[in-house]
Amino acid sequence: MAFAKVTEIIKESPAFTALTDLAAERLGGKVLYATDDFFAEKENLILPTRGIFIHDKYTDRGKWMDGWESRRKRTPGHDWAIIQLATSGKIKGFDIDTNFFLGNHPPHASVEAINLPNAEGITDWEHLAWKEILPQSHLDAGSQNFYECESDEIFTHLRLHIYPDGGVARFRVYGEVFKNWDAVSANDTIDLAAAINGGQAIACNDMFFSAMSNLIMPNRGANMGDGWETKRNRTPNNRDWVILKLAHKGTVDKIVVDTCHFKGNYPDSCSIECCVSDNDDAVINAGNWQTLLPQQKLSADNEHEFVKEISSHNAITHVRLNIFPDGGISRLRLFGKIS
Repeated sequence: MAFAKVTEIIKESPAFTALTDLAAERLGGKVLYATDDFFAEKENLILPTRGIFIHDKYTDRGKWMDGWESRRKRTPGHDWAIIQLATSGKIKGFDIDTNFFLGNHPPHASVEAINLPNAEGITDWEHLAWKEILPQSHLDAGSQNFYECESDEIFTHLRLHIYPDGGVARFRVYGEVFKNWDAVSANDTIDLAAAINGGQAIACNDMFFSAMSNLIMPNRGANMGDGWETKRNRTPNNRDWVILKLAHKGTVDKIVVDTCHFKGNYPDSCSIECCVSDNDDAVINAGNWQTLLPQQKLSADNEHEFVKEISSHNAITHVRLNIFPDGGISRLRLFGKIS
């Protein structure tokens, strides 16, 4: 198995960061155990956004840090943490982010993985059949440390090792959701766009204020930053758009467009188009778009539900959400049945 560090010379994030963060807390990921989190809690590893720094903030144990930080080790060995992925999946890359950990970051890290259909009741995490998917690798201080993973196996849990101790702000595990579609009935109604099911936001014309991937996260938006928001556009008759790849080809029976928290900056209206394709690039560049939802008026901070307004009930693979002229949408739900 080959591994490659993505150098800091590259200004843009590597391609795999466009995939789903399988470990993300907001998707359902959990940090189950750590050998030591004396200075900063293990749960911080999978929180949204990069870690922050508050200059004069301290706790009764020392400097407050936004990440996972163990104490200075005075005995043999090293520290590690167990992460339960939000959903089983194939891992394509990591970001081991040491943001603001400068004199206290671990010099090296490695990652092991395992597929555990049922991890309930496990207390001995050390003596399982772990498989190394990232060998011991160098970490730079205060940096996003990107590493590729070429394993094609499906995993549910990871063990992040740091050598010998120190702090990591965030741990991102980018990959492809694996869902057993054989267990889903053709009569079951599911959110075909949801990230937890394997939906992906693959392209948009603008996401100046917040990321397009927020549209398909679980739950309602936590705040105005937890949605997809474009900048103010001064072009007459402007249209902003985002393209989503559905988790599975299917028919849409109900659409929910949620402008939660968007009050002075929600779009005036929206429409949704759809197409069928097995090629994402073709969809982005020249999709054969058909109307799924004709243009509909929107209101501030509100869940808009559309059923009778849906104009097509054919099986589709991709959708394009258009907003007029600009603004923010918190969530998009496409409830339907797989084909």
